[in-house]
Order: sequence, then C-alpha cells, then structure tokens
Amino acid sequence: MDHSAHPGHAAGHTTVSWRTAAAATLHCLTGCAIGEVLGMILGTAIGWSNLTTIVVSIVLAFFFGYSLTMRPVLRAGVGLGAAVGVALAADTVSIAVMEVIDNAFMFAVPGALDAGLTDALFWISLAASLVLAFVVTVPVNRWMISKGKGHAVVHQYHHGPGHDGHAAHSADHHGHDSGHDGHAAHPGHGSSDEGHVGHGAGHHEHAGHDEHAGHRAPQGPQEHPEHH
Repeated sequence: MDHSAHPGHAAGHTTVSWRTAAAATLHCLTGCAIGEVLGMILGTAIGWSNLTTIVVSIVLAFFFGYSLTMRPVLRAGVGLGAAVGVALAADTVSIAVMEVIDNAFMFAVPGALDAGLTDALFWISLAASLVLAFVVTVPVNRWMISKGKGHAVVHQYHHGPGHDGHAAHSADHHGHDSGHDGHAAHPGHGSSDEGHVGHGAGHHEHAGHDEHAGHRAPQGPQEHPEHH
C-alpha cells in the first residue's frame, strides 16, 4: 500500500501518487458504473424520457458508490450512522464529478440516449463516457486525498478490526525476543557457570593432592632379618 496516501503522515499537504489517486477513482467508478448502467438499461427498456433516465441513473450511481465504500467501514465495527457519514465525506465530490462528465457526454453524442439496448451506439457511448469520467476525476481525487479529504478519510478502515491488535501482538513478540536476548547476555549467569567450573576444578585438584600425599607417606618400621 502507498503510505503517502494516508493523511497525517505529514502536516497539511501530503504527496499522493497518481497510482493511489487512480485506485481511489476506480473504486468510485465501480459503484458509479453499476448505477449508471442499471439506470440507462431501465430507462431504455421501460421507455422513460431522457431526463427521467438520467435522474434515475444518477441516484443509483450514488447509492452503489456509497454502498461499496461503506462495506469495509461497517466490517471495521463502525456504526451505520457513522459509516454513512464516512461514505458521504469520501465519495460525494468524486461521484458528482463523474456523473456530470458521463451524462454530459451521453447528451453530447447524437442518438446515444435514444439508442436501444441492442444498439452498439448505446454501449460504446456509455463506455466512453465512463472512461472520460475516470480520466477527469483522477486529478480531483489526487488533490482531495493530499488535503486529507475524499478517500483519505476511509483508508484507516481498509485493514479491518484486527489490524491494530496484530500490530500490538507483533510489538509484544518483538519485546519478548529482546528480553530473551538480554537474559542470555546477562553477565551474572556466565560468572555463575565459571564459578561452578572453577569449584569443580579446585575440588579435583585437592583430591589429587591428597592422593599424592598418601602415596609418599612414610611406611611403618621394617623388620631386618637377624644374621646368625
């Protein structure tokens, strides 16, 4: 993960990579595309007016965009009300820019909104509108994330609820290893071992000395045979 995308790594403006901005925009585009395509399909199939079709598409785009953002937030244990607030802060500007661009493009292409679902013009125009919306929204998201806004507010929830606990466990494990190394390096243990060895050596030397002294001890008086 690109850590430069996280707000708080630096005060004020932070450097955000284009890759991070593109990933955030793609996340928004997924929800927008689902709602936009569904709305266009419904409007074309049912025969709604162009205005009704666009309004429904925009509503569905916001609905699916917010829903995709709320999923990791809710999994992190955040309440529904707070999760809605996070989604509104993260996606509103991004989705709004996308909707303006792709619907304006669909309006600009002659016959795109009136084309049927089996007409290639409809699908080509819709795909092109989403690509154009993505290209325009990437720099917008990059600027917002650098200010700690937009998708920057939802990044902390992407790791899940166990992330902090895992980090704490790793830190505790590291401390245990350090303590073990310190125990092994404690000078008192080495001195104690050396003392035991020295004591054993001294005891062995003392026993050897006693044995040597016994070997040289004077023997009792010897009897000499009498000469006749």
